[in-house]
Amino acid sequence: MSQSAPTREVARRVFATEFNDAGYTFTESDDERAPVYALLPTGESSNRVFFVGTLTEKEDVGEDSEYWRGRIVDPTGTFFVYAGQYQPEAASKLRDLEAPAYVAVVGKPRTYETDDGTVRVSVRPESITEVDAATRDRWVAETATRTIERVAAFDDEGSEAHGASGSRTKSGYNEYARMAREEYDLDPQTYKAAALSALEDLDEGDELADDAPDPAGTPEP
Repeated sequence: MSQSAPTREVARRVFATEFNDAGYTFTESDDERAPVYALLPTGESSNRVFFVGTLTEKEDVGEDSEYWRGRIVDPTGTFFVYAGQYQPEAASKLRDLEAPAYVAVVGKPRTYETDDGTVRVSVRPESITEVDAATRDRWVAETATRTIERVAAFDDEGSEAHGASGSRTKSGYNEYARMAREEYDLDPQTYKAAALSALEDLDEGDELADDAPDPAGTPEP
């Protein structure tokens, strides 16, 4: 009997400010085809991400063939997506879209190291869909909730870690929290503050309606 197709990993909702700090990647088996996960600083693994933001720029940066780079901002920072011949639908969408536009993106995190040793994080998109402001607002609200929940769980794990360790059963989530403590020198409260600020920004109106076609008022990282 042929092996059934693997199920897709859950796409994590994450703001740009946290995603761009997720430079540590890992696998959970020695299989050469094992999925690669990015470790979110709030203590969660992410093989796929889901985000909604404003496409502010796009550019074909390919040399021999089309290779599109898109700059997408949310209330906390900037995502960069790259799509070429191996992501034909996403590449076609980037080619056809006119900035500024709200877009929803599902894709896989990828990391690369620059010449000076800095780790950069970007997204290889599986799908890019143009959406409306209401969809963007719902994503911001839900992602803020998820982020705050992850920070709370991270803090709970830290509190328990100060007691007797090794005697209780650790959940997968807590394993990632401990991994994040080891790999990152970052304060998860930063991401909670960014999430709360993003919620406050929802009250400031639709920047595409107010500022179109100039996206200069979109927050920078």
